Amino acid sequence: MENLETALLLMVVGMTTVFAILLIVIYLGKLLIYLVNKYAPEEVIPVKKVAGPAPIPANILAAITAAVNVVTSNKGKIVKVEKQ
Repeated sequence: MENLETALLLMVVGMTTVFAILLIVIYLGKLLIYLVNKYAPEEVIPVKKVAGPAPIPANILAAITAAVNVVTSNKGKIVKVEKQ
């Protein structure tokens, strides 16, 4: 019976120790996050406003047209070309 009591006591002490250490880690992590956000905030990068898509150069448009003509035997028609 004495061995069982010793085992239970050791288990309770061990689980309490692990629980206390995990609480310390959690609260120190929260403190670290708070301090970093307060004293070293993330830089805000301004977003560039784009008026519209840039026009496709004439030589690239000619190459696309030639490729479509070759693949479709001059039966294909280009309706719209967009940059992605």
